[in-house]
Amino acid sequence: MNIQDVILGILSEKPHSGYEIKRHFEEYFSFFFDASYGTIYPTLSKMEKLDLITKESIRQEGKPDKNVFTITRAGLDQFHAYLQTPAEKEVLRSDFFMHLYFGDKTDKENIDNLLRQALIEKQAMYDDLDQKLKQLDCKLSPYQKLCMELGLVQYEAFIKKIQSVLESE
Repeated sequence: MNIQDVILGILSEKPHSGYEIKRHFEEYFSFFFDASYGTIYPTLSKMEKLDLITKESIRQEGKPDKNVFTITRAGLDQFHAYLQTPAEKEVLRSDFFMHLYFGDKTDKENIDNLLRQALIEKQAMYDDLDQKLKQLDCKLSPYQKLCMELGLVQYEAFIKKIQSVLESE
């Protein structure tokens, strides 16, 4: 999976501006895939050169022109080919887990602080995703809803485990 595949998926639903694509990442993907404007816009430019998408500039009163991107037949074919490939093996890169793994090399207070901070952050992530799911529920397909629910399950398991460790001390 790469950002190009994700953008093609977004555009397969309907045309979007770069801003709308970024918003889609924030609303729907933030718990498992992140992309900045600095990644999105160069990718859109590359995809346009590859004829995977087209760009239409729309004039706006008192604002800069709005660029709206539409997927092409070639882009749709590439996106469908991506969907037919097996899912890549997930790779988790976590600074938290690395600190925790080497926790015996530091003092207990430092690890307790690490755990408490992780608990606060993960709870905030859970709350944010839960709120998004409630707001978007009627707009989501069954698979999109399942995706968000699985994210909540992961967050909840992490939270419960850290809470049990902190309570047992």
